[in-house]
Parts: sequence; C-alpha cells; structure tokens
Amino acid sequence: MLKKWTKTRIAPTPSGFLHIGNIMSFLITVSLARIHGSKILLRIDDLDKARTKPAYVQDIFDTLDFLEIPYDEGPQNISDLNNTYTQFCRMPHYQAALEWLMEENRLFACDCSRKKVFRHNDRGIYPGLCLGKNLSLQKDQVNWRLVTDHSKAITVIDYPDKPSTHLLPEKMQHFVVRTKNQLPAYQLASLVDDLFFGVDFVVRGGDLWESTLAQLYLSGLFPANNFQKTVFFHHPLIYHNNSKLSKSAGATSIRYMRKKGMGKKDIYRLIGKHLQFEEQTNGLDDFRKNFLQKLT
Repeated sequence: MLKKWTKTRIAPTPSGFLHIGNIMSFLITVSLARIHGSKILLRIDDLDKARTKPAYVQDIFDTLDFLEIPYDEGPQNISDLNNTYTQFCRMPHYQAALEWLMEENRLFACDCSRKKVFRHNDRGIYPGLCLGKNLSLQKDQVNWRLVTDHSKAITVIDYPDKPSTHLLPEKMQHFVVRTKNQLPAYQLASLVDDLFFGVDFVVRGGDLWESTLAQLYLSGLFPANNFQKTVFFHHPLIYHNNSKLSKSAGATSIRYMRKKGMGKKDIYRLIGKHLQFEEQTNGLDDFRKNFLQKLT
C-alpha cells in the first residue's frame, strides 16, 4: 500500500513572473500528491513587499489556470490572498516563534552588512562576527541570528521513506530568523507556515537542500511538533546557459512564452523535454504518467 501524507504545498514567491522551472516543480508536486492522496496547498510567500508586485501575484493565478494546475486549499485571487492567505495574516505566529527563541536564549543580534560578511569570507559564510558582542536585540537595524550547534545531528526523511543524518552546513550556521526590517526571515516563516497549515510532505528543488536542514534544525528547538516527520522530495533543477533559472530571466517565463504564441501543450512538451521523458507530454495527465514512470 502506498504511503499517504495529509498535505503538500506549492509555494511561489511573487518576486517575478513564473518560469518553467517553477512550473516543473509544481507539476512534480501535484503528481506525487495525487498518487499519495495528499491535499495541495497554494501558499504565496509575499513577506518581501519590496519585491512583490501585483502583476507577479496575478501571474501566479493566471499561469496555474492556463496550465490547469490544481490545488485544494489557498487563495483563488488577489483579493482572497490579501484578505485571508497573505503571510501578513500569520504575523502573530511568526512573532510567537521569535519570542520563544528569545526566551530560550537562542538568538543574538548582528549588525553586519552582507558586504562585511563577504570581506571576511569570500563565499559569504557568516563567521560569527557578532556572536560575542552582546548587542541588544532591540537595537535598530540588526538581524536576529540563531545560535547554532554545529555538531547537532539532523535527520532528513527523503522520499518515500529514507532517513539520513546530516550536520548543519556552513552556509546555515547562525542563520537569520528575523531581518533588519523586523520581518521573519525565510527559514522561520516557511517552517511556521508548514506547521500552521499541517504540511507533512514537501517537494522542492535541490537548491533548497540546505534550507531543509535549517528548517529541520529550527523545528527541533520548538515545543513538540511534527515537522521532524515531514517527508522531503528534492528534485533536479532546469538550467539555462549553465545557470539555474531566475525570475529575472524573462525568456524562460511562462508569460513571455505565451506572448510568443506558445500554447499549453507547447509548454508541457518543453518541460517534458527538459526532464527527458521518453513519451510526449501534452498536459498534466501525461506529465504525471511520464514522471511516475521515470521515477520508478
């Protein structure tokens, strides 16, 4: 009998127009959700107001509708997002998580700029410059960073049921949980959102492997929760000119392709080609069949 999970999610960030890499991830999510009986949540990560534009938000709804990608829970339009599902509605939950970490003495303030970090480490690895400075968490323009234990083992359950043990990678040592503009950082917000909505199956690109480890580490600091039992599927990325796709690369966006006259079948076929499916992919049913065939 196939293992069943309660809920998974597709979680786009409206910082640009969706590209084929985003869509491939959504399609993999839907394919695995349907075979394992999981509900699908649409979670739009809109905390970064400086990069969020209404056109990008509308593009999410338009693209999902155009490609007939289904979901079971979440906003149906911009008004629904703003009234009910925006991350700003969940600010009390993020704040409660931050207060817990503060009360448990898990945080320290850091006033280092990105430029300063790179001066000390050319890979941008934070070297703990403010760890012993005892800066006030109430100081203006400071990040709140997590005091991390680099020797603590982290267990990841890889799809379908393969536990493996890892250490927190260098890049995630003392990672930021609240930014200088006093908003919850991605790792904390994503974890709190998954707990809030009851997500127990996460499909994401392989480039977010380190985020998986950071979020599992963070979940272990909070009172009893089920995030440690979450199953993860990390899929390969689509590359363009030897670089992973970016929302700033307009030529790979679904919006650009549609303006150039590409239809739904054309886009599905293009994604199927990138994944090297043996059979042609004309729509969601074809994608699910071809993906599951390749997976097994």
